[in-house]
Amino acid sequence: MALNKPHYTLFKNTRYALNGLVEVTKNEKSFRLQIVLFVVGIIVSCSLPIDFVSKAILIVALFIPLIAEIINSAIERTVDLVTFDHHELAKRAKDAGAALVFLSLGMLAVIWSVTLYAAFYL
Repeated sequence: MALNKPHYTLFKNTRYALNGLVEVTKNEKSFRLQIVLFVVGIIVSCSLPIDFVSKAILIVALFIPLIAEIINSAIERTVDLVTFDHHELAKRAKDAGAALVFLSLGMLAVIWSVTLYAAFYL
């Protein structure tokens, strides 16, 4: 018995992913701010007089808030799909998504602080 599932291919999946990035970029101001942080971080990290590994760590860490913001956007859209009414569980879900973004920014700050400290003072 075959399941009624669409046939996915690498190209279709890539197109869906790119559509998702475009949609989040168009509709989420917070994601656009994260993109600005990402671009500024890339410029700063590339201009620092540090070794390649340290630069790579700084650049990879810049992806963490972007990923968290996309997850938060998915949570918010799912909750809004279910209900626009005030509901305690909906609030908790949205607050958890916001906490994810907050913690990701904290993690980014820690990674950058530790990496730059090690690069310049050790």
